[in-house]
Amino acid sequence: MRAHYKVWPKRLPHTITVPATSLWDNLATSARRYPDKPAMVFFGRSISYAELHEKAERVAACLHALGVKKGDRVLLSMQNCPQLVIAHFGILRANAVVVPVNPMNRAEELKHYITDPDARVAITTADLAAELAQANSALEPAQRLQHLLVTHFTDCFDGAVDGPDAPPDTWRDWLLTQHAAPVLDGGQVHHWEAVMGTPGAPPALTVGSADLAVLPYTSGTTGLPKGCMHTHASIMHNAVASGLWGNGTMENVTLMVVPMFHITGMVSLMHTNICAGATMVIMPRWDRDLAGRLISRYQVTHWTNIPTMVIDLMASPNFALYDLSSMVYIGGGGAAMPQAVAQRLLEQFGLRYVEGYGLTETAAPSHSNPPDAPKQQCLGIPFMGVDARVVDPDTLKELPVGEQGEILICGPQVFQGYWKRPDATAAVFVQIDGKRFFRSGDLGHVDADGYFFLTDRLKRMINASGFKVWPAEVEALMFRHPAIQEACIISTKDSYRGESVKAVVVLRASHKGQVSEQNLIDWCRENMAVYKVPRSVQFVDALPKSGAGKVMWRKLQEAENP
Repeated sequence: MRAHYKVWPKRLPHTITVPATSLWDNLATSARRYPDKPAMVFFGRSISYAELHEKAERVAACLHALGVKKGDRVLLSMQNCPQLVIAHFGILRANAVVVPVNPMNRAEELKHYITDPDARVAITTADLAAELAQANSALEPAQRLQHLLVTHFTDCFDGAVDGPDAPPDTWRDWLLTQHAAPVLDGGQVHHWEAVMGTPGAPPALTVGSADLAVLPYTSGTTGLPKGCMHTHASIMHNAVASGLWGNGTMENVTLMVVPMFHITGMVSLMHTNICAGATMVIMPRWDRDLAGRLISRYQVTHWTNIPTMVIDLMASPNFALYDLSSMVYIGGGGAAMPQAVAQRLLEQFGLRYVEGYGLTETAAPSHSNPPDAPKQQCLGIPFMGVDARVVDPDTLKELPVGEQGEILICGPQVFQGYWKRPDATAAVFVQIDGKRFFRSGDLGHVDADGYFFLTDRLKRMINASGFKVWPAEVEALMFRHPAIQEACIISTKDSYRGESVKAVVVLRASHKGQVSEQNLIDWCRENMAVYKVPRSVQFVDALPKSGAGKVMWRKLQEAENP
């Protein structure tokens, strides 16, 4: 028996039977069961399950009329908004494949997302449409989009909203500006109003659990981003399992601020909530005081986030005004939650921060902490249906408790492979004991209770005079310093040691100007092994973050050692 079964939630089975239906069926079922229940709330505008279902069918009918066939890939590039959910399910209803794209991508990057999946149709918001059109114009005529469906944020909310639901003043130009439609070289632009007015029925639903459903891209360490082929079944597994794991019911009210183009927001939040018939309170991007107001106003019960969001919310001067008493679940991933912050959540609100772990290739969670028995700064235990092991990266031999190696994952949520990349697919899968394991590329260890801990990426190690320094460990230690809000550890060239440790630090507002580089180095020397201590500290106003909220350590590393 695997060690983690000793701490497994007693109310849950180790594996589940995944519905043999498409992801669209989850929305159709919830709309029949709860037609008048709010599916989404966006700046005070409530959209029922029946309305969501009808609007998604209009998108499907439009795509069908534009020639989209079963298995065709359709780009979807938006910040969080109701139209993202409507379009996502509309694409699935048209028997097509969703290609979620980070809305922060610029034209040069977007070209790859058009050409690699051979997309002919894209759906976006008006503020991003010009960037897609520019990317499209730079392509050969045979590679270009044929249709671009464009919506304004105000298609789904009243721009005059005020009170606790109102967007921050700094967002108003972004949200309310009416952008002129761009010219799509070789194609047509379709406005949301016309899409919603498409007559006729969508095509017959012919996709099933084995068909391709979504094609999210992952950047990896080298080369262009690769598409991860996920079927309806692999997404369905984690949509259902995430709901069960987090004590989900149709009465959940979930704060949706993790981006839904990202695998966690898409699967563990959007699909999980739609499957349950829950209500999603949607934020298009992060703002700590808007989050505080929405949690209070809508009595949010569940909030999956990036730890930096919690740190920021708790640092708000208005934090004492917000009512977090309705919350029963708070958790997330992408970075370790600082122990001091997790402890404050527990002591002040009785909330145990539940960390999890997963990759685009595993449809979000492959590991999660048991909600009733989480360990801090821990990936958790293998998720439902998962066999995870820590092995020697060279021999693939399973390692004993406490020894560091590569994390391997086998489970029903693991992707089929990389789109058009059989070479890359072959490189990340291995056969062990007759099972197909995915090589995560992450280093970690497992403790005696079966909990997994992340050490770092295989590629992210600092070798200082033969001593191996793992940046995540140093970052976790530095978070304990009262002046440090965020820290990222990178390597810097050292003529004597080969490499040395450098800390890029964001100070808390209350400590700026009061703490020097030497103060922090001295503190580190007192709190960690000498070979881990940063030899230099750089103060910055903010760390670069991806659209998913993860610290982009590679960007800092490349700037340090170009």
